Amino acid sequence: MPVSASAEDVADSYIDRLSEAAETPALRWSDCQDGFQCASAKVPLDYNQPHQDQIELAVIKLPAADPSRRIGTLFVNFGGPGPSGVDRLRERARWPWLFSDELRSRFDVVSWDSRAVARSAAARCFPTVDEQTAFLGASPQMPTTPGEEAPFYDWSKEFADRCGRHAGPILNHASTANTARDLELLRRAVGDPKLTYHGISYGTQLGAIYANMYPSRVRAMVFDGSMDFEGNVNGHNGQGTTVPLDTRQGVADAIAATFDAFLRQCSAAGPRCAFSSGDPRVKWTVLAERARLAPIRLDDQTWTYASVLDTAASLAQPSTFPDLAVLLQRLFDAGTTVRGLLPVARGESYLGNRTEAYHAIQCADSVVPTDAEVYSRAAIAEDLRVPHFGRIPVFGNTTCAFWRGHDADRYTGPWNRRTAAPILVLNSRFDPATPLAGAFAGAAQLADARVVVIEGAGHSSMYVPSTCAERTKREYLFTGELPPDGTGCAVDKSPFD
Repeated sequence: MPVSASAEDVADSYIDRLSEAAETPALRWSDCQDGFQCASAKVPLDYNQPHQDQIELAVIKLPAADPSRRIGTLFVNFGGPGPSGVDRLRERARWPWLFSDELRSRFDVVSWDSRAVARSAAARCFPTVDEQTAFLGASPQMPTTPGEEAPFYDWSKEFADRCGRHAGPILNHASTANTARDLELLRRAVGDPKLTYHGISYGTQLGAIYANMYPSRVRAMVFDGSMDFEGNVNGHNGQGTTVPLDTRQGVADAIAATFDAFLRQCSAAGPRCAFSSGDPRVKWTVLAERARLAPIRLDDQTWTYASVLDTAASLAQPSTFPDLAVLLQRLFDAGTTVRGLLPVARGESYLGNRTEAYHAIQCADSVVPTDAEVYSRAAIAEDLRVPHFGRIPVFGNTTCAFWRGHDADRYTGPWNRRTAAPILVLNSRFDPATPLAGAFAGAAQLADARVVVIEGAGHSSMYVPSTCAERTKREYLFTGELPPDGTGCAVDKSPFD
């Protein structure tokens, strides 16, 4: 790429051609409660055959509060991948630290269920919701000893096999590259000449792919809780087939650093944090090692070493830190184990497919090791390198080792095409899911991006309230101009205030 080329010249030099032949969807908006409007958009299942089979995407919009000052549409992907964007916009559109009144007055805020998710050609790996609940509810805990690994691998393979049998053709067309093509069609459908976008967590991967597939069509993009894009797709220096996905992303170090920040905040909070008496670090080591020796009963529930670790690592939302402190103290007093969150469907409708959708998308995007021995060896090495938390990321994507869907159109780079506008990257200092080091690595892969660090613990500004971060994001989205180099943001308060 010639250094002397202007941004517009470079941006105009490449446009992904597969979506250019597809028809622009017609969005017929209708009221769908609480000020929201809903529509569906027809897009190709396979962009190589744009006029063949079509799928429908569920789309939701919160119209700009001040139409006379409206700038355009702000597309939002809340991450995952797997959760419903429609549901998350309903839940979170009015969170003031995420979308202030000023921001919502100037933009229509739009989200959608990405392909393979919920209402949009969902990847369904079970004939009924009862079978889904039973199978996912019986998933083995993370292996903490070699003897626990074989059942875990067997379950992971069976899950992949069930998806292969039941999910249908969407498994071969669920890559983020195709979601980026869907986003391009949605941009055309709302009539915006260029894209304004806010991507959170996995949504930053989608944003980076869109930016490199359609560089001249970027108006402004915020990557919030950002990823190492090349690391996520292929790994660096041949890591793809030799290092588990989240391990090569540095997630173990990020969990450990965020948990350490939790302990420091707890200690500083004193009596406002239930785990603060004595030395919280020593207490945590005692608790973890006690759980390793044998499970403990608390309120008629069995807490294993694996469940204690999983619960301690659930650090995405600092608003939950006080409850985590209470639980850790009760476990410390009693003697051991912890609950885990299982994203299974509830109710009669089979919309809750986030576990299946996560794998349909992530396994289509990323090269991973396919030999179970790689995971077994990595668990031992990472446990030694990052005590307690090292093995958690090792087993996070094991099902992908056995996955039967493959999308030939997945995006593998380059990542540095010059976009028509620079990209703003926001990341917490201590983020357990998207490490700050990965955010800097991803920003360095882009042609023109700037990182603003939020000085807090938790995953993205969605869960780490910062008026400064929202204002920085908002002003950038209004103007397309990055904040000054060196800009940083404080959080609004401690989780224990």
